[in-house]
Amino acid sequence: MTGPIRMQHWKRWLAVGVAAAAIAVVGGPYVFIHFVEGSAPAPLALTTPSATSSTAGTTGSGSGQASVAADGTWNIATGSIVGYRVNEVLFGQSHAAVGRTSSISGSMMVSGTTVTEASFTVDMTSVTSDQSRRDGQFNGRIMDTATYPTATFTLNQPIDLGSIPADGVQRSFKATGTLTLHGVTKTVTFTVTGQDTGSIVQVAGSIPITFADWNIPNPSFGGVVTTEDHGVLEFALNFAHS
Repeated sequence: MTGPIRMQHWKRWLAVGVAAAAIAVVGGPYVFIHFVEGSAPAPLALTTPSATSSTAGTTGSGSGQASVAADGTWNIATGSIVGYRVNEVLFGQSHAAVGRTSSISGSMMVSGTTVTEASFTVDMTSVTSDQSRRDGQFNGRIMDTATYPTATFTLNQPIDLGSIPADGVQRSFKATGTLTLHGVTKTVTFTVTGQDTGSIVQVAGSIPITFADWNIPNPSFGGVVTTEDHGVLEFALNFAHS
């Protein structure tokens, strides 16, 4: 093989190698995120009530009829979830990192058409995602759950519902309270959406979290995974009358 021909073959194989490397860098993360890791769970939201929901704690005979939430204490019930959602980028591929837990305790007090009190505690050590490596970072350098094992929220101002919505009707309200996260306590105001399903009361919403405001290190890791400087704390809570 003559020199010029050998040089042409060498250049061709070099181009192929560069192209293959580019595909590996870009295509590899794409395949991993979209086919191996899979899509992130949808944001937490209210569920659609069943047409056959019971009417415990209400007056009326089913979905769509006026209801009256019972006065007294409503405790966190099965199916409640709290978690985080952060947008991350792996080699140019965007993906939502999501971690969640059902280890939640707390209650709210209802008097007439007003939520007078509410207080909740989340076990941060039990928050998990679909990636154990991400969970290790979350429990370690990011949230330091050994030092700050819980997050708490206490309602500061009563929420006036005006009137109790009919079963299955979703309505939104502003909530203001004290959030303690990663050892930092701040007053937060956010929107909550609620509904009475006829058997339980559901509340869902999210609280924007800018990491620096809570002394939380940016989750970006090793120049491989980069994230925005903020995320959200999202929740979907079920309440049962005690």
